[in-house]
Amino acid sequence: MLKKTIWLAVILLALTVVSCKDEVLPKPAGFLRLDYPEAKYVNFENTCPFSFQMNEGAVIKGEKECGFAITYPKMKATIYLTYKPVNNNIDKLLRDAQKLTYEHVIKADDILEQPYLNPEKKVYGMFYQVNGNAATNSQFYVTDSTKHFITGSVYFYSKPNFDSVMPAASYIKNDMQRLMETLKWK
Repeated sequence: MLKKTIWLAVILLALTVVSCKDEVLPKPAGFLRLDYPEAKYVNFENTCPFSFQMNEGAVIKGEKECGFAITYPKMKATIYLTYKPVNNNIDKLLRDAQKLTYEHVIKADDILEQPYLNPEKKVYGMFYQVNGNAATNSQFYVTDSTKHFITGSVYFYSKPNFDSVMPAASYIKNDMQRLMETLKWK
């Protein structure tokens, strides 16, 4: 009987040693993969002194004094466009647009500037890509420098977390660049 007990203890000990493995670690939290439809653009024109192309999946709200809120309901985001006539105040308008962008430098990791020049259509401006956990990821301004000035910025209805909104921010950034590139003064 003692022999059987010793053998049983040895087998249990061997099984215990053999069955020990590395500590089991929980899997890291996964993130949703967000795929958006290919953008299709339509012309937007009304009584304002400009026209542009916008994503057909977006909705324009709050048309007031040629300022718009272009909403993306599925992405919970809005592009805010503001129009101001130029009345010998182009320097002030440019300073205000640049100041608005650089107020995000506290939370931003980096701000990339992309000048935009289209002498044929008399559209000149700057596109800003704000990287990091800032309130806005993209902003721009365009002007003809004599009569018209437009600013645009995108905001998401969520706490800024660049990693989470990056797919949507990239998609809307392309729409904003398309808006700038297709803008025409009347």
